[in-house]
Amino acid sequence: MGTNQMRYSITALAGFQWLFFMFANTVVIPISVGTAFELEQIEIVSAIQRSFIFTGIACLLQGTLGHRLALMEGQSGLWWGVVLSLAGTANAMGLSLATVGGSIAVGAMISGVLVAILGVLGMGEILKKWFTPAVMFVFLLLLANQLITIFLKGMIGLNNGDYINLPMTLFSFALAALTILVHIKGKGIISSLNLLIGMTVGWISAVLIFPQEAAETIKTTPFIQWFPWGEPTIEMGIVITVIITGLLNTTNTVATLKGAEDIFEKETTKQQYKTSFFITGGLNVGAGALGLVPYAPYASSIGFLQSSGIKERAPFFIGSILFIILGLVPPLSAFFSTIPQSVGNTVLFVAYLQLFRSALRNVEGLTFEPKTVYRVALPALLGLSIMTLPPDVFASLPELLQPLLSSGLLVGILAALLMELLFWIGQRFSKRNIL
Repeated sequence: MGTNQMRYSITALAGFQWLFFMFANTVVIPISVGTAFELEQIEIVSAIQRSFIFTGIACLLQGTLGHRLALMEGQSGLWWGVVLSLAGTANAMGLSLATVGGSIAVGAMISGVLVAILGVLGMGEILKKWFTPAVMFVFLLLLANQLITIFLKGMIGLNNGDYINLPMTLFSFALAALTILVHIKGKGIISSLNLLIGMTVGWISAVLIFPQEAAETIKTTPFIQWFPWGEPTIEMGIVITVIITGLLNTTNTVATLKGAEDIFEKETTKQQYKTSFFITGGLNVGAGALGLVPYAPYASSIGFLQSSGIKERAPFFIGSILFIILGLVPPLSAFFSTIPQSVGNTVLFVAYLQLFRSALRNVEGLTFEPKTVYRVALPALLGLSIMTLPPDVFASLPELLQPLLSSGLLVGILAALLMELLFWIGQRFSKRNIL
């Protein structure tokens, strides 16, 4: 095999690795949201296919016209949590699911327009200044903890039961060990494709070891459905909550692009921020109308890139195109829907361990004096503590504040930004000999 052929083969395999990454990050979101809004099975399947197609298009747009980096643009975890939270509190608020869903759609579309406009006006450049190494550490640490917790539950069988499934747990950790071993000990392209190897070996092994747990093939009928969560309506409390969520989610974009600077070894420009925000805003207008969780660049892509070491855009584009085809061709969607959840969760668990490395690199240059520790410890530990609390404890808070204050990730980021502001004010006063 010639050098060019080898290079093309590696690019193609890396493209499939991106495809698996996009699939594993996406498939559970429309299923959980569809269940929360009590949609019919055929409607949920349709939402899955729309998610695949829309996500593939979103990645291509960002990769070619937006920030132009190999970073997945997907349905935001922050948005996902807020949508599920609002759907879960519909009865408590005395509203129908259709009213809640319609209001979420309206709020998502309004926030999309605002994000696009504010992005073009330079919001990214302003926010970027506040995302210091200490804030980035808190963001990446909390994000890693939130994602790892979700994937660990899938690895030990808690997604399908209330107790640890010991055989599945042993299998998952053996697969995780294999994937890590391939990454550490593998040479060249073998190490770079560790996630693809882990996914393939795990899928085949799971089918052989746990045939009774293999997912059933989904019968698919693709179609576009407008406002599947409910016809557009304005329930002011929900609309305002959703708009606030959209504005807060801009911190995710800034943190992701800033975190990617270490990977790509170059500073993100003002124009990259503007085009990225504009495209994300436009995507979220479409997501609201199509009944999809709104979008944002995935900070978890940083961990994926560190695990694979492949930073070129060509594999990313191949994976995006394949993801679109996956949504357009029903038999392919049906085939990939049979990937065992434990396998997908295990491979993502391994990929996202790298986020901890990114978090630590942000604080390598910090001197941990008593005052400095507060900048990191208070927001990080506060966010982690909130993540351990059961959702029910926030029910006594005003409905408008529940989605915000129940998110350990959001509270941690806001606390980190507040600590940076206080630290900056303290420095200014110290220079003037006031303190």
